[in-house]
Amino acid sequence: MGIVLLSGGCFGPVTSTAAPSISPTPSQNKTTPILKPGLSSDYKLVDIQTIAPDIRLDMRYATANNFLKTPVYPAARCLLRAPVAQALKAVQADLRTQGLGLKLYDCYRPLSVQSAMWKILPDSRYVANPANGSRHNRGAAVDLTLVDAQGKELEMPTEFDDFTELAGRDSTAMSPAARRNVDILTAAMERQGYTSIVTEWWHYDGPNWQRFGILNKSL
Repeated sequence: MGIVLLSGGCFGPVTSTAAPSISPTPSQNKTTPILKPGLSSDYKLVDIQTIAPDIRLDMRYATANNFLKTPVYPAARCLLRAPVAQALKAVQADLRTQGLGLKLYDCYRPLSVQSAMWKILPDSRYVANPANGSRHNRGAAVDLTLVDAQGKELEMPTEFDDFTELAGRDSTAMSPAARRNVDILTAAMERQGYTSIVTEWWHYDGPNWQRFGILNKSL
């Protein structure tokens, strides 16, 4: 039985099975005091498909098709803080006018999964240190790409989770088509208040992400 943070700081049940061997430990909570409820507890986590069902999902960490080589999510769901989800819905509507759309790879990520990632790749260019937490742990970041009207992924600089300099936004190795698609995606995201990072073309932080506390609740 997983738990999702609801409005007012209450928790509601979500039927799921906990991911194996990645359960939180007391020591993790001690090193991350921002797990305590704060001003951001008013914002519930919502499933993106309840408000934008035409956004496509390829939730990699619910499968073995990721750099961990094993599923670490019990369900292929995209949960986001409500304002972040509404902003993403607006991005999808904007792209739809261009015959394009979004495909999501990752959204909210429990802190326990962040710790598992850090053990395998302790490189803050690509994985946030769990001692500080990630924007994903706040339900306020997304990893995604562009698709055409038929759902086919458009060319990007690299595959998702390519932890090399080729995935960087300033890479000079990307093709003109990949540069054009990154620019289209970035412009659409920025119009709704999202911000990018230089090392990963697929990652965007949601608007006002600082307002949200870190969570460690199962999907």
